[in-house]
Amino acid sequence: MTARDDAQQHPQEESVPGESAPRGMDRRRFLGYVLAAPTLTVAAQLGEAVLAPAPAAAAVPSVVPSLPGASEIYDLNDMLTHAALPTAHLITLRIEADGTASFALPRAEVGQGITTSSAMLIAEELDLPLEKIRVTLADARPELLFNQLTGGSNTTISTFTPIRVAAAVARGRLLRAAALELGEAVGALTAKAGAIVSSVTGRSLSYGELAAKAASLTDTAVGVTLKKPSEFRVIGTAQRRIDALEAVTGRKKFAMDVRVPGALPTMVCRPPTINGTVRSVGNLDEVRAMPGVTDVVRISTGVAVRARTFGQCIDAVRALRVSWGPGTAEGASDATVLRKLRAAELPLVVPPLPLLTKAVDARFTFHFASNSALETNCAIADVRGDSAEIWASLKSPIVAQEQIALQLGLPIGAVKVHVTEGGGSFGRKLFPDAAREAAEISRAVGKAVKLMWHRTDDFRQGRTHPMSTSRVRATYSLGEVLTYEQRHTSVVTDFGHGLGEIITAEAARLPVADLTFSETMFQLTQQSPYHFGATTQLLSETDNGFNTGSMRNIYSPNVRCAQELVVDELARRMGRDAYAFRRQHLKDERARAVLEKVAEVGEWGRRMPAGTAQGIAVHPEYHAFVAVLAEIDCRPETTGRKIHDAYTGPRVTKVVCAVDVGLAVNPRGLEAQMMGGIIDGIAVTLTSGLHLQNGHFAEGSWDNYFYTRQWNTPPELEIVVMPPTSDTPGGAGELAVAGAMAAVACAYGRATGTMPTTFPVNHAEPLGFEPLPTTPPIPASPVDGLDRAF
Repeated sequence: MTARDDAQQHPQEESVPGESAPRGMDRRRFLGYVLAAPTLTVAAQLGEAVLAPAPAAAAVPSVVPSLPGASEIYDLNDMLTHAALPTAHLITLRIEADGTASFALPRAEVGQGITTSSAMLIAEELDLPLEKIRVTLADARPELLFNQLTGGSNTTISTFTPIRVAAAVARGRLLRAAALELGEAVGALTAKAGAIVSSVTGRSLSYGELAAKAASLTDTAVGVTLKKPSEFRVIGTAQRRIDALEAVTGRKKFAMDVRVPGALPTMVCRPPTINGTVRSVGNLDEVRAMPGVTDVVRISTGVAVRARTFGQCIDAVRALRVSWGPGTAEGASDATVLRKLRAAELPLVVPPLPLLTKAVDARFTFHFASNSALETNCAIADVRGDSAEIWASLKSPIVAQEQIALQLGLPIGAVKVHVTEGGGSFGRKLFPDAAREAAEISRAVGKAVKLMWHRTDDFRQGRTHPMSTSRVRATYSLGEVLTYEQRHTSVVTDFGHGLGEIITAEAARLPVADLTFSETMFQLTQQSPYHFGATTQLLSETDNGFNTGSMRNIYSPNVRCAQELVVDELARRMGRDAYAFRRQHLKDERARAVLEKVAEVGEWGRRMPAGTAQGIAVHPEYHAFVAVLAEIDCRPETTGRKIHDAYTGPRVTKVVCAVDVGLAVNPRGLEAQMMGGIIDGIAVTLTSGLHLQNGHFAEGSWDNYFYTRQWNTPPELEIVVMPPTSDTPGGAGELAVAGAMAAVACAYGRATGTMPTTFPVNHAEPLGFEPLPTTPPIPASPVDGLDRAF
């Protein structure tokens, strides 16, 4: 059932507070459902009609206006929300006999805090304390179609109204039941802290006492009016995570914490090059006889070992003598991939005109990067002859279920997929690689398995953010930018995780439906926030021999970084202050407001020693805006921290971030999201990249993949959450990465006097570390906890 504004089709509905038949075009009035069930159960509509964004603010005089890009009219987030509409009525909220509310969220919690924000929405409309709300993760449900995909910073946007509708329906039904029980008018009753209280007699009934009485024998459509923002008591307040205590005390359960009878530790001996194949195994029987080993089998991705402990798995994997066939990137290196990328670049079409215009011309290179989730790939699988059961952190569980069913030759209904919480994702858990592999191993050995990828497996055979280039040309004359062209060229990004299916299904509705698949995705996500005259941003792709995926945005960090560096150069050549130049050319007042805020709080333009500098950047995405001001110290004599012999790393010393997501459901959670995105942005700008050498990545563990360390985390970090600019939330999960990457890159350029063009800036050759061996690519001794028996 889609959300409706006009309920005149149901004039017979009795109006009660929180449960009324809406009339007219009140944006707070909707229809929900009371479902037939023994206890009060209501439907949560997980789809809200998305209107086209409000027109951009009028162009600031003295700039050459640009037409709005496709994503400024309809973006990926809009598409994801629309794709969820047809199955919105299949999600339910239930009031339990103990007075708690239960909600199975059809999204994946991987640390972003959506279980907390979802609980807050329920608490607000249901007038129930936050601690009495139980949010779990829904198992894979094929009937949900596109309504069970976590990505694109979409969860809070697409669930904001529907979850509230369900809670408001429940509240109205509880009021009605209490009125009948107490023999009083509904208007004399108030919902408060999980109880219905009579203002006349003072009597009260708990939600638990009313749960069965408020239930319905038939499905019934019910009109409700949602609270006004001025009535909010939970939404918009800073709340700690509902799972915080479990997380810090080690009681929070991830996939590897799930106990399944008979599921023993399992690991895989993997090829030395990307997607290599097994030719032969010389000592299977010898390894099968090793202490604790129960099974050794060849699978499509290598040789799997099942044993009593993970330590025994490691010993067995190291002992295997495997002859490997070539992989899909055999002989490839950074240099060979870069040549392919440059050969595939689309041409720039606007040349500078001698004596009339000048141009900033630049080309940027962005190397492969790892998603770097703290939790490596892991999954539990128990495959029987006619059924399969899977436990894993999955952001696209329906696709996982479909793929596993196809792989096993089972009907979809015979494959049960449980979604567990995940220890980070950053795009990685969109792909069910571990779940599929665990299912294959379990079928081969005929037993349950608890599969864990080693850290080195993740770096070398896992998903990576594609290597890419960005070619930019901006022409200007008489102090005005006349044209802006950006040609982004990338190794193919794999969208075979469900998002591609959504695009295919929704293609007919898209304003860019005539474009190729990847270009459609690019146009749905990329936009220039500036009035730079005739603006074009295009994508081309090449080389699909790699295991790729999205990483905290798809293209945005690299595209925005390149653009903001060119903006700095334009300002420099025109003799303008970088902040003032941006402010003048911004299209949107919300973007201008966050830029002004970071300039004010971060004291833009203050005097700084040589070798240090500020950088500033703006990023719009998914109906939200962020601005970041970063300060960097590039002086070797003061940073003094050597990452390796070839490079002394600069240090980001201060970051100020201002964020406008419309309405922040949980400002504390939003601050945490921004902090995480900033640290990611610092990493991919300065230190985090993969070196491709002869068909494999040299990095194999955290000691040589230089994600932002404690010494490089800015000691001054301030997040400013802007006052609400809308009654609804925008996307936040990926927002800060692009803004932070661009601001740090601009600061680096200003501090060194040279625009950086290769990222990360420390992507040194030759390597400054000794790579782990490629066969077998795991340490000789068990790491902490791996020798524990299950």
